[in-house]
Amino acid sequence: MEKSCSLLIHFDKGTPALANEIKEALEGNDVPAKIDAMKKAVMLLLNGETLPQLFITIIRYVLPSEDHTIQKLLLLYLEIIEKTDSKGRVLPEMILICQNLRNNLQHPNEYLRGVTLRFLCRLNEVDIIEPLIPSIMSNLEHRHPFVRRYAILAVMSIYKLPQGEQLLVDAPEKIENVLTTEQDPSAKRNAFLMLFQCAQERAINYLLTHVDRVSDWGELLQMVVLDLIRKVCRTNKAEKGRYIKIIISLLTAPSAAVTYECAGTLVSLSSAPTAIRAAANTYCQLLQSQSDNNVKLIVLDRLNELKSSHKDIMVDMIMDVLRVLSSPNLDIRRKTLDIVLELITPRNINEVVLTLKKEVVKTQSGELEKNGEYRQMLIQAIHSCAIKFPEVASTVVHLLMDFLGDNNVASAIDVVVFVREIIETNPKLRVSIVTRLLDTFYQIRAARVCSCALWIIGEYCLSLSEVESGIATIKQCLGDLPFYSVSEESEATDSSKKTQQANSITTVSSRRPAILADGTYATQSAASETVFSPATVVQGSLTTGNLRSLLLTGDFFLGAVVACTLTKLILRLEEVQPSKIEVNKATTNALLIMVSMLQLGQSSVLPHPIDNDSYDRIVLCIRLLCNTGDEVRQIWLSSCRESFVKMLSDKQLRETEEIKAKAQTSFSQPDDLIDFYHLKSRRGMSQLELEDAVQDDLKRATGEFVKDENDANKLNRVLQLTGFSDPVYAEAFVTVHHYDIVLDVTVINRTKETLQNLCLELATMGDLKLVERPQNYTLAPESSKQIKANIKVSSTETGVIFGNIVYETSNVLERTVVVLNDIHIDIMDYISPAVCSDAAFRTMWAEFEWENKVAVNTVIQDEKEFLDHIIKSTNMKCLTAPPYLKRLGSLWGVVTRRSRVRVVETTSCRNAGSALEDECGFLAANLYAKSAFGEDALVNLSIEKQSDGKLSGYIRIRSKTQGIALSLGDKITLKQKGGS
Repeated sequence: MEKSCSLLIHFDKGTPALANEIKEALEGNDVPAKIDAMKKAVMLLLNGETLPQLFITIIRYVLPSEDHTIQKLLLLYLEIIEKTDSKGRVLPEMILICQNLRNNLQHPNEYLRGVTLRFLCRLNEVDIIEPLIPSIMSNLEHRHPFVRRYAILAVMSIYKLPQGEQLLVDAPEKIENVLTTEQDPSAKRNAFLMLFQCAQERAINYLLTHVDRVSDWGELLQMVVLDLIRKVCRTNKAEKGRYIKIIISLLTAPSAAVTYECAGTLVSLSSAPTAIRAAANTYCQLLQSQSDNNVKLIVLDRLNELKSSHKDIMVDMIMDVLRVLSSPNLDIRRKTLDIVLELITPRNINEVVLTLKKEVVKTQSGELEKNGEYRQMLIQAIHSCAIKFPEVASTVVHLLMDFLGDNNVASAIDVVVFVREIIETNPKLRVSIVTRLLDTFYQIRAARVCSCALWIIGEYCLSLSEVESGIATIKQCLGDLPFYSVSEESEATDSSKKTQQANSITTVSSRRPAILADGTYATQSAASETVFSPATVVQGSLTTGNLRSLLLTGDFFLGAVVACTLTKLILRLEEVQPSKIEVNKATTNALLIMVSMLQLGQSSVLPHPIDNDSYDRIVLCIRLLCNTGDEVRQIWLSSCRESFVKMLSDKQLRETEEIKAKAQTSFSQPDDLIDFYHLKSRRGMSQLELEDAVQDDLKRATGEFVKDENDANKLNRVLQLTGFSDPVYAEAFVTVHHYDIVLDVTVINRTKETLQNLCLELATMGDLKLVERPQNYTLAPESSKQIKANIKVSSTETGVIFGNIVYETSNVLERTVVVLNDIHIDIMDYISPAVCSDAAFRTMWAEFEWENKVAVNTVIQDEKEFLDHIIKSTNMKCLTAPPYLKRLGSLWGVVTRRSRVRVVETTSCRNAGSALEDECGFLAANLYAKSAFGEDALVNLSIEKQSDGKLSGYIRIRSKTQGIALSLGDKITLKQKGGS
């Protein structure tokens, strides 16, 4: 068994020192050799060795030494060794050290006195301490503060022993006298701490007597004062008015630690607006004055808690919080923006947006490496502001559009998505946004940004000039046609044909897995005839146009989007252009572009040919331009935009429901007492106390005092550990709080005999560690005992706690063992629902290396019901919007191939209504959760309803660590059958 010690020393077990070598070194006169030998002895004792043969040697040769280092090591040695026998009595040889300790306590050197007093603080044997009491008390008046400091701590530790009050009857009185005359800050703090822990009334009297001088006390003493105030106010809430004045006076203390503790104490004791505002101001001042990033993150957490419970007060502090954006740390900036976005009101929206705009402009300097990520966060924040308050969109949209060509693709995507939403929700900005987009379109370099921008151009270019400008912009970015040319000589000769035939590979099929946008898997197949022709020349430089550059890299999904946009513009041109000649000319140019893209895709210029989906899409556009019906025109010009509008409304509805779900649930019992503020006596009450009383009354009246946990849930956490027929009955109440598990075990003696040395022996499996072993107890007949055990958790892996209860009786010589049932720690106690963007989900899905694939095997026959059951069982958040769950399943293209998403534009708009009903047989959804340790858990559910009514498919779990993937997979496997 390892022994506890106040000093941790590295020990190499590979070359342990022999006891004889240590003994020889200790008996010599070489001081460095003695020091080295004492260190080796201490390290061996710390690692489980007993070394009983060294004790007499140390008493004879080490005890008389005057060297300070040797004396310090001697005290460490005495702290570690066993001082009692098996029956708890002090060993006779321990009396030998009492005289040495007394000499040290009377030594002229203050260092020896101090370290000896510090050693006595860790001594629990009364027989050793009792002869030293007079020497200890005399050191309370020593001239050096180092000695007085540890003398006070020694008195406190002795007074706290079971027989301490008998050994030191007048200790509180003497310490109070010391406190009155003491000038050293540390010694004064120790004296007040002793009164606080051993004689609380004396500490309170001293505090109230010197209440006007508290702000002049040292930092250490002020921290103890705050601890005393918290303890007193929790036990007697009626007295808190006397102490809040002290807390407010300490808010201006020069120490940052004191002001931080003051703010936290003030929030925990009072809900008065004045107190909360003072605490919030203190936190904001700490954010500005402290340079440590960890301190700022902690303070931001406290402000986030204030925002949840006192949002109306925090709204006034929003600009102070925004100043933290000056920190270069991304985590601090992210947390600051999260707090600010929930405090926006019509009164402060303009100031907030103006600040965010200034920060966006600063990111253009390029001085910091992570400016792109910070700009992306700012764009997302401005997007949220503009959605909540559309009137500010006009002030930011044009500034953000300058970043459509940003090198940070994620930032550019956020901008174009923001523009797409604003142009729909703010019709007045349509003309200016379209004009600006057409002017800056050539700057866009990312294919995904181009696709979204083209969709905006196709949907919102309505007037004749806008349509013509849109077509001209696309033509300019595509460059001259054709995209490639073939040398005539290479085509004319028969030898070149034979070479082409020799170098051609006919029907090359390839199959490879792909990860789709919704997280599902698919197998991509391609069959093509590739001809390697050395006589091909690509016309036009890669810098002639962004669309041309992207097409020449083989991105034919973008080519299909270009074809769709041109088709929409031509169809709209037919409505707004009176001249048929101009319409025919524009249609001819559009057809020429589409045919050129098909030729490029089928040529050997590019390493990969055009995919079948993009080919079919472009061919469909060609056919529509050649023969357009009214029904098809309606789909292309109206239905797509209507689907987008519905998507925005569903998104808004979902966000509103999430806000309502986050609202605090109130519980108020019918017989709860309500104290009416206006009927109370106000005599002797300060304004802060009056405000606090009002807030408490309002909380009681509205039921804002929330119950921590439902009684039914508490009962579910009670686990039976032994059988009803066992002589000892035990059950445990398991409490899981982040990194800690507390087992509150109730042990009942069901026999008529006294159980002696009863011990709860526990062991763990997995990433669990028992903090301390419960001690032995004696149980009277038919009595019970509450035993607590603390366990530390280091990961989300499923852990098991097992053990037994061991006891002795007077009739049986052998120890009796009762084996306990295992306690399985559930992963659901560590994970909680969380939200992330689709882009972040896809990024994590691609990066995480651990995957657990679980086959669907359930009696549930409804897809949505099965999804709800999995969400409830895994405690995860569904990221896929409910209205679109079955739309994903209704279109095979959306579930299986990313490139088929564009089919939605023509086919799903008419059938969206039926796709949302219970008629489809497919469902795909993404789930997300975070663990208490910051780990991400990703789940993708893809199921299909078979002809016999049963569900089939797979549930895929991905995480960065193996433990959470395996544990979550086991949980889903266990729970997915339990639908009934």
